[in-house]
Amino acid sequence: MVGIDASLEFKPVKIAILTISDTRTELTDTSGDILESKIKLSGHEIIYRAIKRDTIDGVRNKISNWINDPLVDVIITTGGTGLTGRDITVEAISPMFDKVIDGFSVIFHQESFKSIGLSTLQSRACAGLAEGTIIFCLPGSNGAVKDG
Repeated sequence: MVGIDASLEFKPVKIAILTISDTRTELTDTSGDILESKIKLSGHEIIYRAIKRDTIDGVRNKISNWINDPLVDVIITTGGTGLTGRDITVEAISPMFDKVIDGFSVIFHQESFKSIGLSTLQSRACAGLAEGTIIFCLPGSNGAVKDG
Protein backbone atom coordinates (compact mmCIF):
# COMPACT_ATOMS: atom_id res chain seq x y z
CA MET A 1 0.00 0.00 0.00
CA VAL A 2 1.29 3.44 -0.95
CA GLY A 3 0.39 6.57 1.01
CA ILE A 4 -1.87 7.00 4.00
CA ASP A 5 -4.72 4.61 4.69
CA ALA A 6 -7.81 6.78 4.06
CA SER A 7 -9.98 4.48 6.16
CA LEU A 8 -8.19 5.53 9.35
CA GLU A 9 -9.67 8.35 11.43
CA PHE A 10 -7.63 11.57 11.30
CA LYS A 11 -6.13 12.45 14.67
CA PRO A 12 -4.51 15.88 14.97
CA VAL A 13 -0.99 15.89 16.37
CA LYS A 14 0.09 18.45 18.98
CA ILE A 15 3.31 20.06 17.81
CA ALA A 16 5.93 22.39 19.32
CA ILE A 17 8.11 24.44 16.95
CA LEU A 18 11.58 25.62 17.99
CA THR A 19 13.59 27.97 15.79
CA ILE A 20 17.28 27.77 16.66
CA SER A 21 19.04 30.95 15.60
CA ASP A 22 21.21 33.81 16.82
CA THR A 23 19.60 36.22 14.36
CA ARG A 24 15.89 35.41 14.04
CA THR A 25 13.18 37.21 15.99
CA GLU A 26 9.42 36.74 16.10
CA LEU A 27 9.19 39.24 13.23
CA THR A 28 11.89 37.65 11.06
CA ASP A 29 11.33 33.94 11.74
CA THR A 30 10.08 33.10 8.23
CA SER A 31 10.95 29.40 8.42
CA GLY A 32 8.97 29.11 11.65
CA ASP A 33 6.08 30.92 9.95
CA ILE A 34 6.15 28.45 7.05
CA LEU A 35 6.16 25.50 9.44
CA GLU A 36 3.28 26.90 11.45
CA SER A 37 1.23 27.53 8.31
CA LYS A 38 1.86 24.05 6.88
CA ILE A 39 1.05 22.39 10.19
CA LYS A 40 -2.22 24.28 10.62
CA LEU A 41 -3.24 23.62 6.98
CA SER A 42 -2.69 19.91 7.65
CA GLY A 43 -5.16 20.05 10.55
CA HIS A 44 -2.63 19.67 13.34
CA GLU A 45 -2.26 21.89 16.40
CA ILE A 46 0.60 24.20 17.39
CA ILE A 47 1.02 23.90 21.15
CA TYR A 48 4.18 26.00 21.53
CA ARG A 49 6.45 28.07 19.35
CA ALA A 50 9.74 29.55 20.52
CA ILE A 51 13.11 30.86 19.38
CA LYS A 52 16.35 29.84 21.10
CA ARG A 53 19.87 31.06 20.48
CA ASP A 54 22.47 28.59 19.21
CA THR A 55 23.63 27.21 22.56
CA ILE A 56 23.65 23.52 23.38
CA ASP A 57 22.41 23.98 26.96
CA GLY A 58 19.63 26.39 25.98
CA VAL A 59 18.37 24.13 23.20
CA ARG A 60 18.55 20.99 25.36
CA ASN A 61 16.67 22.66 28.21
CA LYS A 62 13.84 23.77 25.93
CA ILE A 63 13.62 20.37 24.21
CA SER A 64 13.70 18.56 27.59
CA ASN A 65 10.84 20.71 28.87
CA TRP A 66 8.75 19.91 25.81
CA ILE A 67 9.59 16.17 25.94
CA ASN A 68 8.29 16.13 29.51
CA ASP A 69 5.15 18.11 28.63
CA PRO A 70 2.18 15.76 28.12
CA LEU A 71 0.63 18.24 25.67
CA VAL A 72 3.46 17.76 23.13
CA ASP A 73 3.40 14.82 20.69
CA VAL A 74 5.98 16.09 18.20
CA ILE A 75 8.77 18.69 18.23
CA ILE A 76 10.00 20.28 15.01
CA THR A 77 13.14 22.40 15.07
CA THR A 78 14.37 24.67 12.31
CA GLY A 79 17.92 25.98 12.07
CA GLY A 80 21.35 24.96 13.26
CA THR A 81 21.76 21.78 11.20
CA GLY A 82 24.53 23.07 8.92
CA LEU A 83 28.28 22.67 9.08
CA THR A 84 29.47 25.88 10.74
CA GLY A 85 30.70 26.20 14.29
CA ARG A 86 27.43 27.88 15.34
CA ASP A 87 25.31 24.98 14.01
CA ILE A 88 24.72 22.99 17.21
CA THR A 89 21.23 21.54 16.80
CA VAL A 90 22.35 18.00 16.02
CA GLU A 91 24.92 18.02 18.84
CA ALA A 92 22.33 19.37 21.28
CA ILE A 93 19.42 17.10 20.39
CA SER A 94 20.68 13.80 18.96
CA PRO A 95 22.14 12.59 22.31
CA MET A 96 18.58 12.82 23.65
CA PHE A 97 17.26 10.30 21.10
CA ASP A 98 16.33 6.84 22.35
CA LYS A 99 15.93 5.81 18.71
CA VAL A 100 17.11 7.51 15.53
CA ILE A 101 14.70 7.66 12.59
CA ASP A 102 17.36 7.16 9.90
CA GLY A 103 14.87 7.08 7.04
CA PHE A 104 13.82 10.68 7.65
CA SER A 105 17.25 12.02 6.73
CA VAL A 106 17.33 9.88 3.59
CA ILE A 107 13.91 11.06 2.39
CA PHE A 108 14.65 14.67 3.37
CA HIS A 109 17.85 14.69 1.31
CA GLN A 110 16.13 13.06 -1.67
CA GLU A 111 13.46 15.76 -1.69
CA SER A 112 15.96 18.54 -1.05
CA PHE A 113 18.22 17.29 -3.86
CA LYS A 114 15.38 17.93 -6.33
CA SER A 115 15.46 21.63 -5.39
CA ILE A 116 19.07 22.43 -4.54
CA GLY A 117 21.17 19.57 -5.89
CA LEU A 118 24.32 18.63 -4.04
CA SER A 119 23.96 21.60 -1.69
CA THR A 120 21.72 19.27 0.32
CA LEU A 121 24.95 17.72 1.62
CA GLN A 122 25.43 20.80 3.79
CA SER A 123 22.44 19.80 5.92
CA ARG A 124 22.43 17.37 8.82
CA ALA A 125 18.64 17.12 9.04
CA CYS A 126 17.71 14.31 11.40
CA ALA A 127 14.88 12.82 13.42
CA GLY A 128 14.47 10.59 16.42
CA LEU A 129 12.31 9.43 19.28
CA ALA A 130 13.00 10.76 22.78
CA GLU A 131 10.90 9.40 25.65
CA GLY A 132 7.94 8.89 23.33
CA THR A 133 8.20 12.29 21.63
CA ILE A 134 9.13 12.41 17.96
CA ILE A 135 11.64 15.16 17.12
CA PHE A 136 12.44 16.42 13.61
CA CYS A 137 15.45 18.72 13.13
CA LEU A 138 15.22 20.74 9.91
CA PRO A 139 17.56 23.32 8.40
CA GLY A 140 16.63 26.97 8.82
CA SER A 141 16.18 27.89 5.17
CA ASN A 142 12.67 28.48 3.87
CA GLY A 143 13.21 25.99 1.05
CA ALA A 144 14.36 23.26 3.42
CA VAL A 145 11.37 23.79 5.68
CA LYS A 146 9.07 23.50 2.66
CA ASP A 147 10.84 20.26 1.63
CA GLY A 148 10.67 18.87 5.17
